Amino acid sequence: MNLASTLTDGFAERSNLDQDTINLGSQLLFLDTVVLEIPIDIDLSNFCMHQLGPRKWISSQILFFGLVGTLQILITNRADYLASRLCLGLAESGYIPRSIYTISTWYTSRKRTRRVAVFFIGMFGGNALSPLLASGILKLSGRHGLRDWQWLFLLEGLFTFLCERIVLFLVAWIPGETKLLVGRGLVVFSEKDREILQGRLVRDGDGLDLTDGKPKGHIPLAVVWKMVNHWRRWLHFVLTFCIFSTWSPLTTCTPSIIM
Repeated sequence: MNLASTLTDGFAERSNLDQDTINLGSQLLFLDTVVLEIPIDIDLSNFCMHQLGPRKWISSQILFFGLVGTLQILITNRADYLASRLCLGLAESGYIPRSIYTISTWYTSRKRTRRVAVFFIGMFGGNALSPLLASGILKLSGRHGLRDWQWLFLLEGLFTFLCERIVLFLVAWIPGETKLLVGRGLVVFSEKDREILQGRLVRDGDGLDLTDGKPKGHIPLAVVWKMVNHWRRWLHFVLTFCIFSTWSPLTTCTPSIIM
């Protein structure tokens, strides 16, 4: 969304980018997500999150995303722009599945749905808020030698660093784990609290046993195939494909079309 806002204020022209390059950069970001999200989430990323915990792993991902977003103020040519899109896609890949998995380690199935809905409201709410912030930030052109679009990348990038601090100090480890990561954090549970949290999940009967901080059992490919092959989910798959195949061009180009 910040890219869409900067395009209304001459970012492409000042960085010597044509429309084909803008489109290519947008697709490179999603290419990272599609190509890397499944293998990373199954192997390296999940392993790291189990070893380090959501506080450290997810906050590190947000930190990397904020760093790349902030460094976009240095973009001056096509190579810079494409590299920034690739790195943003890398930082973003796996974030949603890991976050939803972390939610699933805390709540029963009935309460989980509402929390996942709040998670997505926050994500899309950020997309709605970004242009409103941009309408004011883009008026800072020329302050301290920075152009308007540089101010936008800088301030929204710094805001992401603030979010990383919040995650680091507020997000706790999964209930069955007692290992501390970066200090005690602001959310601390007693042993009795952990037993209650864990017992509630076990009684829910969804098979999520996290008594030592790691899931038990293996999900065979046959179960995955059964889930994908179930006819009731096909409409969801089609709707998701239709929505997200138009999501990038709509969000990136609509402000420019309106202008």
